[in-house]
Amino acid sequence: MAAENAVPKPARPKKEPQPLIIPKNATDEQRLKLERLMRNPDKPATIPERLKEWSPRSAPEFVRDVMGSSAGAGSGEFHVYRHLRRREYQRQEFMDSMSDKQKLDEDFQRKLLQNKILQEEKTAKRRLKRQKLKEKMMAKKAKKDEKDTNKDADNSPEPSDDDKSEEEDKS
Repeated sequence: MAAENAVPKPARPKKEPQPLIIPKNATDEQRLKLERLMRNPDKPATIPERLKEWSPRSAPEFVRDVMGSSAGAGSGEFHVYRHLRRREYQRQEFMDSMSDKQKLDEDFQRKLLQNKILQEEKTAKRRLKRQKLKEKMMAKKAKKDEKDTNKDADNSPEPSDDDKSEEEDKS
């Protein structure tokens, strides 16, 4: 009875059907993902968090079940020993891989720094060369301007001897 009296919900607008596109290569896959993101630019894109790096369980500080060297160890002790040994090898391998990774990172950073210093030295050398060339060109231009001004001064009409004698007579 309650179902008969219920008010029907308004129909939700249905999404338009999207054709099934199978990407043929990585470029197509990336293009499809970008198109999907750009259909609704207001919707925030989810950026997945970086996965935590796996690390083995830390070694116990105090081992309660210390195996003795006396005979009479049960058959189950072998498996306990085997698991402990496997865990310890795994921990040592992890520490070795981490030290190798750290060494590679340090080498990379050192190489980056070395390349940066080398690049700065080259840049400074080229800057000095450009500066010297600029000064040389400025000196050449100044010399040329000086020559031109001297030439102009030489070409300007100088008072002749007759003009000089007339000026002396006036005074």
